[in-house]
Amino acid sequence: MDTGELLLMLAFTLPISILPGPNNLLSAAHSSNYGFKKTLPLISGMVIGWFLLGLTVGIAALFIEENKNLLDLLTYVGILYIIYLSYRISTAPLVENEGEDDKKMGIYTGITLQVVNGKAFLHLLILMTTFGTVFGSGFIGKMLIALVNVIIKLVGWFVWGSFGSGLRQIFSDSKSGILINRIMGLSLFGVAIWIARSMLT
Repeated sequence: MDTGELLLMLAFTLPISILPGPNNLLSAAHSSNYGFKKTLPLISGMVIGWFLLGLTVGIAALFIEENKNLLDLLTYVGILYIIYLSYRISTAPLVENEGEDDKKMGIYTGITLQVVNGKAFLHLLILMTTFGTVFGSGFIGKMLIALVNVIIKLVGWFVWGSFGSGLRQIFSDSKSGILINRIMGLSLFGVAIWIARSMLT
């Protein structure tokens, strides 16, 4: 293991894991609606999806790098999916009864968001091509990179989920609860616009 390269990889991953991206904002928004405990299945899906995506990108890094059209297509699909999620959040009524969780998002939503997240592909592609030998070459090395990366991402998802849960407790009346939904939904929509703008520049 190259310690210097590992530190550089962590320096690359940590800031991105804390910034308000689609996964972080969705964790906060869902947790503000349903509480942190009921957001854990969604976060579990994110973990599974991100880890599998990391392995896939690690194995197929050269193919994906040489096929920009595939990456662009996945990014545009991801933008549409994020807009859909932002709509669901911003129009969701306040959940006052803990049993009213028919519309809560679970494992499959978390996995799907990773599959259609073109920026996640790009992040992992940079990770695998720039720091791909930090744990040695071969499949095991790529698997360890994906594992370390998803653990760091998990910290960010937990932090944002806890933030959303805190908002739920502070703003417990119906008007402020609905306002939080609108703000979180618009924030997620803003992320979609930011991704789309970065695609056009």
